[in-house]
Amino acid sequence: VGTGDNGWGNKELQSYSDQNTTVSNGFLFIEARSEGSNNYSSSRIITRDKQSFQYGRVDIRALLPKGQGIWPALWMLGSNFSSVGWPRCGEIDIMELVGGGEGKDDVVHGTVHWEQDGQRALFGGDYQLPTGIFNDEFHVFSIIWTENAIRWLVDDIEYHVINTSPAELDEFRNSFFFIFNVAVGGDWPGSPDGSTEFPQMMVVDYVRVFQPN
Repeated sequence: VGTGDNGWGNKELQSYSDQNTTVSNGFLFIEARSEGSNNYSSSRIITRDKQSFQYGRVDIRALLPKGQGIWPALWMLGSNFSSVGWPRCGEIDIMELVGGGEGKDDVVHGTVHWEQDGQRALFGGDYQLPTGIFNDEFHVFSIIWTENAIRWLVDDIEYHVINTSPAELDEFRNSFFFIFNVAVGGDWPGSPDGSTEFPQMMVVDYVRVFQPN
């Protein structure tokens, strides 16, 4: 809970609260709300110290929010985050959407971040729906993560892959925990405008992790 001063930021505008998350009828709801005077609230859910994973296939079925300044994400950080910090811990963004109308509300991004030569490095790809937007219906966002590669899929269609076998990508041979959030504003999406409707919700149906024995 809290604001960007609590250790995240990107110049986001929301304050995270436990009041913006509910579970009902088997669905998880994360709701971004306008609180007036350019103030916004939302939620950020983490599994740190509760559940972490190393390798396997992750499937997350979710319905995404939309609109200028809306930034939902389903992602992971290395379990050693508290000891080594970011980006040395590594980051796997299973899905990010940067809302804002045509060419945005129908596009999701899959990215990894890591430390290389003392600097942040990143590598990402994106997927655009052939018709409609991600707010129209549920979709399944997936990664297939092995010792040597991470692959990104939407509805079982692969759209991006990275070879993680080089030594400088050893972050991705550690365990990771989940983070689900809906940010409002920030460096990437920009601020909401008159076209943005509130509240906006990300609805998660399930999270399934398949791992080898």
